[in-house]
Amino acid sequence: MATEFQDILVERPLDHVGLIRLNRPQALNALRARLMEELVSALQSFDHDPAIGAIVITGNDKAFSAGADITEMADATVTDMLNRGMIERWRQLRAIRKPIIAAVSGHCLGGGCELALGCDMIVASETAKFGQPEINIGVIPGAGGTQRLTKVVGKSLAMEVVLNDRRLTAEEALRYGLASRVAPLENYLNEALTLASQIAARAPLGVQMGKEAINKSFEMGLTDGMAYEEKLFYILFASEDQKEGMRAFVEKRKPVWQGK
Repeated sequence: MATEFQDILVERPLDHVGLIRLNRPQALNALRARLMEELVSALQSFDHDPAIGAIVITGNDKAFSAGADITEMADATVTDMLNRGMIERWRQLRAIRKPIIAAVSGHCLGGGCELALGCDMIVASETAKFGQPEINIGVIPGAGGTQRLTKVVGKSLAMEVVLNDRRLTAEEALRYGLASRVAPLENYLNEALTLASQIAARAPLGVQMGKEAINKSFEMGLTDGMAYEEKLFYILFASEDQKEGMRAFVEKRKPVWQGK
């Protein structure tokens, strides 16, 4: 993996777990173009690494990310924005096959909230605050904030968040299904890393297809979604891991996954 990153830090803190830290603390981890390019590069590298089973993205205790870097957009034209391919980074994020956990503390706003929403799970510290304040600068969310947030928390609450800059606390995020768990400030990252480690110990192909099937549920009706799930279920019977997993269950031993 490249080591010349400037806006992120990349680590392997546990076996089979990759950690990416957003590292612009002086700017509350604002998502400028270079940071997003580096983030996608690191994610793709982990995604293609057979030694990595799950990925954690975090910021620092004060801010996961306070949003996009407005200084890069303030004077931009429509053509400028299209040519920069800014939203393309979020499409590349969606293509990552391995599960991604956002470990969120402090400010998680605008593009930062969209980045967390683009991950597969959110572990929040008690200090986390989620919001989409783009309305205050004359625009709306452009990287999934109106779409993913609505599907998670419902229309009425999403309207408040997007149209009136309502901020959600960590406990509200947990209550409405935005976060899967809330942990004390001193432990939220360890909680996310432990969760990632547990997932990384599971059957790799099953994990990836489970993620794919759940994500498809947001795009399909129930009948089509059930058919898609059924197809992936049957496909897994062509894998060595399915044979090993069921054989280990019958033999009452721990399976040894190969990712094949």
